[in-house]
Amino acid sequence: MKKLYMLLFAVVLVLSACNSGGNDNSSTKNDSASVQQDKVYPVSIEDARGEKVKLEKQPKKVISLIPSNTEILYNIGAGKQVVGVTDNDTYPKEVKEKESVGGMEPNVEKIISLNPDLVLAHASTMASSSDLYKQLEDAGIKVFVVKDAQTFDATYQSIETIGALTGHVEKAEETIADMKESVKEITDKAKEVKDKKKVWVEISSDLYTAGEGTFMNEMLTLIGAENAAKDQEGWVQLSKEDVVALNPDVILTTYGSIDKNAVANIKKRPGFEAVKAVETNSITDLNSDEVTRPGPRLVNGLEDMAKAVYPEVYK
Repeated sequence: MKKLYMLLFAVVLVLSACNSGGNDNSSTKNDSASVQQDKVYPVSIEDARGEKVKLEKQPKKVISLIPSNTEILYNIGAGKQVVGVTDNDTYPKEVKEKESVGGMEPNVEKIISLNPDLVLAHASTMASSSDLYKQLEDAGIKVFVVKDAQTFDATYQSIETIGALTGHVEKAEETIADMKESVKEITDKAKEVKDKKKVWVEISSDLYTAGEGTFMNEMLTLIGAENAAKDQEGWVQLSKEDVVALNPDVILTTYGSIDKNAVANIKKRPGFEAVKAVETNSITDLNSDEVTRPGPRLVNGLEDMAKAVYPEVYK
């Protein structure tokens, strides 16, 4: 049961690939225009539900229901406005001083007791949270569901939107500019890659991986690598035989925080001794939060990924 819970927790954090947030190009473009027009209050922006959320003034008390929203809030200077976070929030360290409103299933009574001006939810949990939103809105609390970003561009949009909602437009724009500059430096270095490597990303020991339409796939492309599961769509589970047949040059894991033996166990996995990545000891565990949370630290994850796959290029 413990193993199953750990797997579900690891997968839920990244299983945003349902795209319930509607990350098509047209909606992103329309939202961007709306945010740019509403740099001063009142602010009215459409959320992932298609609901227009209007704020008459800057929210003084904000509750975040997912770690990526929390990281964005702190990065853009809205940390002092945060009065509640979830049990899953780990960064920055100041979040531990905030009231917890629960885990995967937030406590409605606790949220209402904190009397927030704004609750920032997320589209990755939207399907199971409609009752929660209704109860909060019936209590007179503004709820904004942030879209489920699966690309860097969509992440920039989330940062811009949260900046507009909380009154930190300029800092949000600075954050986006800094991220774009860092990504450009990394992609420029990718031009030096001579032999493209095939990479298997393992997000759980049960062989779940990231295919087309995920952050992992985009990040691998940006550093000049090939996703071993590029023919798959979203988050999928493959068999041991499938992985061996793919014969990746590099293996990256993202669950070392819940399994300290993740890398060692792959090396001992029956049948994997002939896989190139195992033969050359090219297995690295990445910080899961930095490669799965659509926020400012994605650039850190991208850099670590680049160094793990191409250490000779990204010194």
